[in-house]
Amino acid sequence: MAVTIAVLKERLAGETRVATTPETVKKYAALGLAVVVESGAGEGSSIPDSEFAAAGAKVAKTAAEALKAADIVLKVRGPDAKETAALKKGTVVVALMDAYNNRPVLAALAKQGATGFAMEFVPRITRAQVMDALSSQANLAGYRAVIEGAAAFGKAMPMMMTAAGTVAAAKVFVMGVGVAGLQAIATARRLGAVVTATDVRPATKEQVESLGAKFTAVEDEEFKNAQAAGGYAKEMSKEYQAKQAALVSEHIKKQDIVITTALIPGRKAPILVSATQAASMKPGSVIVDLAVEQGGNVEGAVLGKTALTKNGVMILGAPNLPGRIAADASNLYGRNLFAFVGLLVKDGKLAVDLEDEILKAALLTSGGKVVHPNFTGPAPAPARAAPAKKSAASATAAKAAPAKAAAEPAPTAKKSAAKKPALAKPAPKKPAPKKK
Repeated sequence: MAVTIAVLKERLAGETRVATTPETVKKYAALGLAVVVESGAGEGSSIPDSEFAAAGAKVAKTAAEALKAADIVLKVRGPDAKETAALKKGTVVVALMDAYNNRPVLAALAKQGATGFAMEFVPRITRAQVMDALSSQANLAGYRAVIEGAAAFGKAMPMMMTAAGTVAAAKVFVMGVGVAGLQAIATARRLGAVVTATDVRPATKEQVESLGAKFTAVEDEEFKNAQAAGGYAKEMSKEYQAKQAALVSEHIKKQDIVITTALIPGRKAPILVSATQAASMKPGSVIVDLAVEQGGNVEGAVLGKTALTKNGVMILGAPNLPGRIAADASNLYGRNLFAFVGLLVKDGKLAVDLEDEILKAALLTSGGKVVHPNFTGPAPAPARAAPAKKSAASATAAKAAPAKAAAEPAPTAKKSAAKKPALAKPAPKKPAPKKK
């Protein structure tokens, strides 16, 4: 009997992506695998049920029907309680689990006897590049951040010379130069903006300049030695942080659009832009916070809303930016999953080799237990806390934060680095995640 893959409709509010597309359904069929897609799963990505059926998938009316004979379940987000309860023992579940913030999901999968894999923990090694879902989605998020910022900004992006006079080019400042940051730089440049960027890793300077942007950082001796093994950043001294914060504060005043991209796996996102810095910008300026789902890089950011400072600076807190380009995001994520499923199946049969370095790194639950070392202890406080009002003391501390931001390995450092969310600073050993 053929291995059956079930693809469910996403139930998290605002999630428009889907875990497979007609393209990947055909590829699964070529491997001898059967695909069952829950009706309506592709609606948010403009893929009707008829297209899945034409590609060779069976369309199930309900999630329960899709899961009934499933050997492998593919999702964008981790399964909810009802979906988990419908899994048969031994089912393999693959998704972007958001494991640090969804510890109950891990416990439920273990209790059900399911084998759970987190796509965000796929290691960043050469043979796993095609499975790198974090990078594929961060790339789109960086692009969309610029589009969102340009749409909110009340002026043109490129310089325009007209008979009535010249329109000045917009100034865009990208804080954090990982996958999302690099795409934001490239997109803003294509739109004609004057772009600057900052990061504490010296290796990123060349990448920024290769895209036609200007690198902005305190380039002293400490900066030159700031990059550790694997492309990650060392934590900078308080003296350096103070110098960098002063430079950023002065620079931010002159910017029209600021895009922040720093994430730390399992922890609240670091503050890169304080309330004072935001208030120093011109009325009508825009800040796009790509880390808003993890608490935000910007003081005053509000998840799912546009916050407005007293002097008229907009702070965009839109979550799930890849989901705003759902068709492309689903295509890329579907290909990431297809490559991963190739490790789970051999000769048309389910053959999960837990000694494979990729599968071992991504494995969360197996044999009725939570097995990933980062989650076998007591659960810490959730990383995805809503941004709270900051005290005067925290606002002062925030001024030093930019020096710690954007510790994601540059794309050129994929061979030896462990998997991190995009623009993520290496976490301490507990929790230690396996580059948003």
